[in-house]
Amino acid sequence: MAERIRVALVYGGRSTEHAISVVSAGSVLAAMDPEKYDVVTIGITRTGAWLRTDVDPKELRISERQLPEVTAAEGEIAIGRRGAVAVFDSRSAVAALDSVDVVFPVLHGAYGEDGTLQGMLEMAGIPYVGSGVLASAAGMDKVFTKTALKAAGLEVGDYLVLRAGQQPLTADLERLGLPLFVKPARAGSSVGISKVRGHDQLAEALERAFEHDSKILIEAAVAGREVECGVLQDADGAVSASLPAEIRLHPDFDWYDFEAKYLDDACDFDIPAQLGEKVVAEIQRSAITAFEALECAGLARVDFFVTADGTVIVNEINTMPGFTPISMYPRMWAETGVPYPELIDRLIATALAGHS
Repeated sequence: MAERIRVALVYGGRSTEHAISVVSAGSVLAAMDPEKYDVVTIGITRTGAWLRTDVDPKELRISERQLPEVTAAEGEIAIGRRGAVAVFDSRSAVAALDSVDVVFPVLHGAYGEDGTLQGMLEMAGIPYVGSGVLASAAGMDKVFTKTALKAAGLEVGDYLVLRAGQQPLTADLERLGLPLFVKPARAGSSVGISKVRGHDQLAEALERAFEHDSKILIEAAVAGREVECGVLQDADGAVSASLPAEIRLHPDFDWYDFEAKYLDDACDFDIPAQLGEKVVAEIQRSAITAFEALECAGLARVDFFVTADGTVIVNEINTMPGFTPISMYPRMWAETGVPYPELIDRLIATALAGHS
């Protein structure tokens, strides 16, 4: 057997998307070929403790609406000198593990997808899957994302930015109209988001969003179909876009919130989306433009609205999209001709080639 690539699979984390990260890690772990990869699994608790774990992928699933979680155990660890993982046992003795070749940080949200972990790995000189510090930070912040996308000539919906202590002006609310979406600027998986149908609901929505972030957005609702597209960068630097997918929410659900995404059977998915060739080409072009505008690396999922007249509007970009069994990113690439195990292979090869 050829020498296996030693991969540190990092998951969990301090963000509100902790559980989804755990589920994503379980899917990635199950798809990794044990003849190719020697996997070190590292779970980060909600309080930030790093744990050397030994888990079965089946343990990292949502079961009967119960979300999985990384919990404290023996073997607290830290990523140390260049390419090394050091284990700290309960007696504070340090035992060095074999060096890892690459880190796969399946982390969503703050302290994982926002450039913080990427900065640490850069300082330690450890290759990793996904975008670097700048793209991760900008992609996590919806305001900076929209600014960069508009500068690249892409269309985004109308919005307003508020910081802690600020209130929207009446003129701005009249411009945005109803309904509105109020959301934290730096969160994902629909955490902290509210759909506001009347201005009497706005105060509660603002309070909820500010619980998760000191900067929030109020966005005008866009009447259109919700479509997503995956972007993949290969080891030679070439960037390509997947076939797009459409999310069709069941009539009993008002919008695509956390429960609809992960806990309820609330959606049908068309993969590929039933759109004309011209619209599909525009979505794919826009997805690659967004990827390059933020200087992303490795992978991204770009979310769109497509209006009745075929206008393509970018909603947001995810620099580390979900890898759960129902996540759109791996499903879109599977439909495009890149099955899940090959997708993992290509992401790791790209990271080792130095494109993070």
